[in-house]
Amino acid sequence: METKKFKTNLKCNGCISAITPAMNSIEGITNWTVDLSVADRLLVVESDKDVAADVLSGVKKAGYEIEQVG
Repeated sequence: METKKFKTNLKCNGCISAITPAMNSIEGITNWTVDLSVADRLLVVESDKDVAADVLSGVKKAGYEIEQVG
């Protein structure tokens, strides 16, 4: 199991709803969450394979900024 963290510019539950279709369509993700209470608005992804490129692409296509931090 891999855990990856991404810094985003997501601001609210509406933003999370906007990326949900992209996130749910990525094969290999077992769980993902967004912590809006921290300054970096962390998106944490748990997966059984490396999905970082797909996550970066999916969130960017939804119109948001994202960069991998861990």
